[in-house]
Amino acid sequence: MTYKVCAFYQFAALPDYRELREPLRAFCAGLALKGSVLLAQEGINGTVAGAPGAVDAFADELAHGTMFGGRLNNLELKCSTAEAMPFGRLKVRLKKEIVTLGDAAADPTRQVGTYVDASEWNALIASPDTLVLDTRNAFEVAMGTFEGAVDPEIKSFGQFKEFASRQLDPAKHRRIAMFCTGGIRCEKASAHLLARGFAEVYHLKGGILKYLEEVPEAQSRWRGECFVFDERVALGHGLQEIGLRERDKGHDRDE
Repeated sequence: MTYKVCAFYQFAALPDYRELREPLRAFCAGLALKGSVLLAQEGINGTVAGAPGAVDAFADELAHGTMFGGRLNNLELKCSTAEAMPFGRLKVRLKKEIVTLGDAAADPTRQVGTYVDASEWNALIASPDTLVLDTRNAFEVAMGTFEGAVDPEIKSFGQFKEFASRQLDPAKHRRIAMFCTGGIRCEKASAHLLARGFAEVYHLKGGILKYLEEVPEAQSRWRGECFVFDERVALGHGLQEIGLRERDKGHDRDE
């Protein structure tokens, strides 16, 4: 059986997120889905895997069903496949943030950077006036990144604001283009930089996964592999899985 894997997120006001946990868990269990879902007052973030029809039913419920009442009508979805189930179980967890930065001023529901489609990304990062910034953790960057990208050398995304405070200057870095695996960290990071006075902040819409899905390898400026937070370890161009790993949980979900 080939499994469908769906990574998703949306920043949206969910003041009732605690009450949503059990209905969502029961709905996923009824579809025999496995994976990890995070719920917070600021939105939803996760990756699930299962039979293709079950994953489609799950995505449809999030975006159009009664459970969320239309609040997830701008859901960011990236789907791929796996030859083996990439998750051991189903987890639906409550969090303070769906991606942890620890900056109350960074509110993606108020302001985010300018989205750049995968087809336009190469031209943006080729400009010598653009600082290309990888917002992921150091172990992810070590597996692959875009040509010329700056590695912030952070162990967790929560350290990004300290990196920005030390190394980035609104007067010097007038145009910043950032990227991450699926787009969610860039939403928070761009909101943080805009709140600090940076004028031009761009981020890759749909993240590296969307770029690898849409941009032909011959035209790609991506080098290496893209780490994903499941048993497949990494994906390459066309979102082809690189291989399974042992079920150690050394890296918690940060995307």
